[in-house]
Amino acid sequence: MTYKTLTQKLSMLLASALLMGSAIAAPLKIGTNPGMLGDSLAVAAQEAQKQGLDVEIVEISDWTTPNVALAAGDLDLNYFQHGAYLDNEIRERGYPFVKAGVGVLPNIGLFSTRIQRLEDLKQGATVAVANDPINQGRGLVLFENAGLIQLRDGVGTKATVHDIVENPRKLKFKELEGPQLVRALDDVDLAQGYPARFVSAGRPDIATSGLQYSTVDDVYYAILFVARENNANDPRIAQFIRIYQQSPSVHAKIDELYAGSKKLYSLPWQK
Repeated sequence: MTYKTLTQKLSMLLASALLMGSAIAAPLKIGTNPGMLGDSLAVAAQEAQKQGLDVEIVEISDWTTPNVALAAGDLDLNYFQHGAYLDNEIRERGYPFVKAGVGVLPNIGLFSTRIQRLEDLKQGATVAVANDPINQGRGLVLFENAGLIQLRDGVGTKATVHDIVENPRKLKFKELEGPQLVRALDDVDLAQGYPARFVSAGRPDIATSGLQYSTVDDVYYAILFVARENNANDPRIAQFIRIYQQSPSVHAKIDELYAGSKKLYSLPWQK
């Protein structure tokens, strides 16, 4: 073997070793949304660091980019979507995704600044629901559970306002984008809402005074840890999810972010 050949082989081996070291050292990258999800993941990342697992939390403000980035390989995992949203994304976009683990279940509620009991909702009242097909059905089921409407048999959480077959109070349904429901509360008599958004907006008093809440039976809407099919068996993913689910510090942070009220969330993996 010539000196030149030996040098070339050593250079190749060194480059290979550096690449392997870089891969080993690369952090587990998790995409999420700011607020409750990002803050609770940050605590889990600190706990993971103590166990020798390097984790990078990437906060993304929209609901599209986390799946695009995961599919492209820019993320190893994401944590922002519930089962209904994930199923729709796979159906509509063909993403090669799988559920890697279950996270927190954010309850939704019916909120009002005008009435204190559902019985006081007047005839012809204006009520607000989400306008997207994924969250509108969930909200309408909550209206039905509250005894305010009846939906067509069998539609369940796939319901739209067109599936309302009984509306004895002649409620006027106003369809709004999910993030606008919090801001619209003062303009309607009753609104579907997300308690965590009220807490984030500095209104924990509203979050904890809902007139009706969903429950742990709504587990299809638990936030999921989602991976690609080709990396779902990465042991780092299983380790991080285990930390998130078992760490008392993470549980305490989630509770803090939900104003200490168990009406606003549940931890399905404990059931």
